[in-house]
Amino acid sequence: MRSVMRAVADAARRGVRVLGVCNGFQILLEAGLLPGALMRNASLKFVCREVKLEVTNAATVFTRHYQKGQVIRCPVAHHDGNYFADSETLKRIEGENRVTFRYAQGTNPNGSLNDIAGITNAGGNVMGMMPHPENLIEAAHGGSDGRALFESAMEIAA
Repeated sequence: MRSVMRAVADAARRGVRVLGVCNGFQILLEAGLLPGALMRNASLKFVCREVKLEVTNAATVFTRHYQKGQVIRCPVAHHDGNYFADSETLKRIEGENRVTFRYAQGTNPNGSLNDIAGITNAGGNVMGMMPHPENLIEAAHGGSDGRALFESAMEIAA
């Protein structure tokens, strides 16, 4: 692991919040900070469009400004966004309520298992997601559905 990722891993172990979006998600997976892997989209094509995400866990430091079951709009732009994990890992993250977002309403753009769009580590302070919430944080940019993620993450716990 390169020294910058060593520093990120050390910070994560100390409880610092770490968010990886798109390729950042891939890096967190490859560094072992999150379980699973990203593979080529099932279509083998680059996907760039808006999808719907369901908030499946609103009790994390990244999602607490959402409501469980809430459906938000979020853009995706990727070629290798197909989340994969072996059955044991998948069972564990599902059982531990570590899936934060799922592609909703038939909008899974890449074939991700169980429609997974975002997950956390066991400590809840590291989250990776394939969609780009940062592209929908201001009404002037077409909507603000992604803003709550950053407001949640920046909020200091009481």
